[in-house]
Amino acid sequence: MTGFTLGWEEWLALPELGLPAIKAKVDTGARTSALHAFAIEPFGPADRPMVRFGIHPNPDDPKLEIMCSAPLKDQREVTSSNGETEYRYVIETDILIGGRSWPIEISLTDRSGMAYRMLLGRSALQDDVQVAPSASFQQPELSFDEYRAVPRSKWTKRVLRMAILTREPDNYSSKRLVAAAEARGHTMEVIDTSRCYMHIQGVGGEVHYDGRKLPHYDAIIPRIGASITNYGTAVVRQFEGMGTFCLTGSEGISVSRDKLHAHQVLARHRIGMPDTAFARSPKDSKNLINLVGDAPVILKLLESTQGKGVVLAETRKAADSVISAFRGLRADFLVQHFVKEASGEDIRCVVLGGKVVASMRRQGTPGDFRSNLHQGGTASTVKITRQERETALRAAKAMRLDFAGVDLLRSDSGPKVLEVNSSPGLEGVEGVTGQDIATKVIEHIEKKLGTRTVRAAAGSRTG
Repeated sequence: MTGFTLGWEEWLALPELGLPAIKAKVDTGARTSALHAFAIEPFGPADRPMVRFGIHPNPDDPKLEIMCSAPLKDQREVTSSNGETEYRYVIETDILIGGRSWPIEISLTDRSGMAYRMLLGRSALQDDVQVAPSASFQQPELSFDEYRAVPRSKWTKRVLRMAILTREPDNYSSKRLVAAAEARGHTMEVIDTSRCYMHIQGVGGEVHYDGRKLPHYDAIIPRIGASITNYGTAVVRQFEGMGTFCLTGSEGISVSRDKLHAHQVLARHRIGMPDTAFARSPKDSKNLINLVGDAPVILKLLESTQGKGVVLAETRKAADSVISAFRGLRADFLVQHFVKEASGEDIRCVVLGGKVVASMRRQGTPGDFRSNLHQGGTASTVKITRQERETALRAAKAMRLDFAGVDLLRSDSGPKVLEVNSSPGLEGVEGVTGQDIATKVIEHIEKKLGTRTVRAAAGSRTG
């Protein structure tokens, strides 16, 4: 093996950390290598500990901020050149200099006051590496422009720290998302939304849980139940304000849960839906029904979920009776045209990242116009038309939802959007279609955050 010469300062890369260019000081007087890091947080299970940290690779550009994560190899005392001792986290990662790569240990510390974001110590130098202390850049020079020229997805390979906001940690969807994240080498925590509380302040914000401040998560998957929509969206907004990527945004959750607002948004975007009228228990029920055509009509409480609070009125007399009951409750409700030709069927399209990744047909029980699986309906595979696909995508986009379940009715005049769900369940659609939606969700988050898979577990499901 021929000699490999380094100057006292060199450009290098740390590909596994997503750092394509770092200017380092090569110091044979220091035993340990050190990397500038801030917001250092350990995480992960005890048998696979990780550490997450941020770095400003360019000392002259504080806006260039990269978040990294790596397996935690050790925690040890390190004495700096000025004699100060500091307890540091230590990681191991590959270094790339002049086309040559090898693994090195690096301690994490605050080097914000240093001219070089990295110090390369003698323990990181292989036997044939020679250092010319009076020379600079003996290997090819890099540039901080690499961070803008090279897509992050080609460089970054890191573990993501994620969390699910839900009050149902043991349901199918939560378990599948946790399993999919862990199969791809990430960590996923499950947080009870109702037990979160927030510290709102002028500079920075915090979310607390069980007496402790929650750490910074790379991504949050909100699965907010209808009973706590307002509080749940407030928690999501807090995470958004802290710079956390949220798979489902607070605005999309709020709009989709408000049936009146949702239908107004669909109408504004000229998306097909059943003719709809809105009222708060009017006395003139005849005119209200006339707005959507004649009976039969569908009456829905605004707070209805999973098919509850939804009534089919076969005649005007039946509709009058239901409206009178709603009047007694002082409840807001919708009256909708009944799409008879749908025959108690609807189509659930799962939209993720601007694509329909799965779809299924849902059929209600005999004699029930509702096709919701929670009400005993059944599901089967279905091939959707181009128009149905486009309608589902437009509806999700109008609601500003990156991940959504769009329910369509097949009518004589084309597909009609019945509802857009911001927290679609995975059990039914995965069981019917065989698609691994949970893994697709994690892959989508990886793409959004510019990361690659760290480790894929054997035997994981494929979509």
